Amino acid sequence: MRRIERENAGTLRPGQDLVVAGYAGLWGTVETVKYKKEELYQWFSRGYIERISEQESMVPEGGLEKWKKFGAAECEPAGEGGILKALWDLSGAYMTGIRFSLHSIPVKQETIEICERYDLNPYRLFSTGCLLFSADNGGDLVKALKKQGIHAAVIGKVTGGIKRIIDHGDSTGYLDRPSEDELYKVLPNKQG
Repeated sequence: MRRIERENAGTLRPGQDLVVAGYAGLWGTVETVKYKKEELYQWFSRGYIERISEQESMVPEGGLEKWKKFGAAECEPAGEGGILKALWDLSGAYMTGIRFSLHSIPVKQETIEICERYDLNPYRLFSTGCLLFSADNGGDLVKALKKQGIHAAVIGKVTGGIKRIIDHGDSTGYLDRPSEDELYKVLPNKQG
């Protein structure tokens, strides 16, 4: 997985909220359905699979400049490697720690069901159109995004130090270094 150098145009500092706009793994889910459509009809109705295929247009786009007026301080698009890679990359770009709740990251039920069928991690699945923001007031940013028709949620905080901590509900752990995108488990010909 190649890392494109980013220019830190915004701010990421301890105390800020981490906000996710859009849905983790949605783009990878749509691609999986396109590739495995006939196979998926064994387990899901045609209507259900068709609705998943049509969701690719439901994604927020744009860089930091577009979102600043809504309260975003920094923006990291999630793409290959999923939302967990975006969290890793953003905290690494600013050399600061983060703490977030895995269960707070927005994921559609369809993504969970398709990921369960193919043993994929939805948080490490292609998430083009899902954006990670830092904001001084994440609640205000979420409200502003919802007024634009974009689903969003506060998932955690920027912390001091360099630790990347994941809250799993009743336990905590550390964010692992990004690995190959989960999509390649079902689309081996698209690798490279």
